[in-house]
Amino acid sequence: MSTLFEPVAVGELNLSSRVVMAPLTRNRAPGAVPTPLMATYYSQRATAGLLITEATPVSHQGQGYADVPGLYAPEQVAGWQRVTKAVHDAGGKIVVQLWHVGRVSHNDLQLDGGAPVAPSAIRAKTKTVLIVDGVPTFVDTSEPRALALDELPGIVEDFRQAALNAIEAGFDGVEIHAANGYLIDQFLKTGSNQRTDAYGGSIENRARLLLEVVKAVTDAIGGGRTGIRLSPVTPANDVVDADPQPLFDHVVRQLAPMNLAYLHLIEGATGGPRDIADRPFDYAALRTGYRTAGGKGAWMVNNGYDLSLAEQALQDGSDLVAFGKSYIANPDLVERLRRGGPFNTPDRSTFYGGGAQGYTDYPALA
Repeated sequence: MSTLFEPVAVGELNLSSRVVMAPLTRNRAPGAVPTPLMATYYSQRATAGLLITEATPVSHQGQGYADVPGLYAPEQVAGWQRVTKAVHDAGGKIVVQLWHVGRVSHNDLQLDGGAPVAPSAIRAKTKTVLIVDGVPTFVDTSEPRALALDELPGIVEDFRQAALNAIEAGFDGVEIHAANGYLIDQFLKTGSNQRTDAYGGSIENRARLLLEVVKAVTDAIGGGRTGIRLSPVTPANDVVDADPQPLFDHVVRQLAPMNLAYLHLIEGATGGPRDIADRPFDYAALRTGYRTAGGKGAWMVNNGYDLSLAEQALQDGSDLVAFGKSYIANPDLVERLRRGGPFNTPDRSTFYGGGAQGYTDYPALA
């Protein structure tokens, strides 16, 4: 029987445990460039089996929040090199989450104040973050425009190039962000995709962009260094699909032969209830479908896990468990889980933006 604290091989990555630090947006990269403080933050958490960075835009167009780091310019690669070196020097493994927010953005964050892009020109009923008078401030997203068909190859190329930049920056791999109502998820789901071309309508069409991105990334850096994050039923960022089970059954069957390192599944509502009454979903059947189709990637679960739930998930067939908010206040979470606590309480007022307070000043166990 697998245990949470045993080493495991995941694609080309040899991890010290099955405990994963989930991506956590912290808005501490002014000018979209990773900072030395970020190197401290991630290296403090290097005892995780795997660190997944905060979501990181693959292009300026892909940015949707102020002060998040990018991976499309030389100075960003150089900044991330400091981060990955610090993590590796501390004995850890780290992958970067590649991100395009699509419509979850604001004119002020786009080049020349342009409109955010989306599969269809449908505004997201959600908030994003701008810096107003030096303070991170939640504001409504802007009206998006629909992407033209001839723009989509450029977005696929942005993901491919960002994956290559990630390897140059010293990352052990990448995670493609296809969850939480951002661009790839917007293409997947009927509530945000009303296209009538080859990228809209049928399940096969709506999954097309996702599969093109995954193929481009795995061709560039190898499936064994590539993961993907999916969220079948989360309402995050105003996304909904009329019938998610067959949609995601199709997606994972198509992903199976790509030899990915892992699939990262958000169960239920991101940061909220694991079971949504009006959005039932069979995650066990999804995993079975992936395995039946020949998928060998590790199955990572996420959303509200504690030690007991994590151990049960491993017994039920999952391979990795991602912990999010727990890692904000507990840099040595693996050891705290091993001991059964105690656990620091995070300061929510410092989650987004700021400096060391609530970021690198949480104490580790003696």
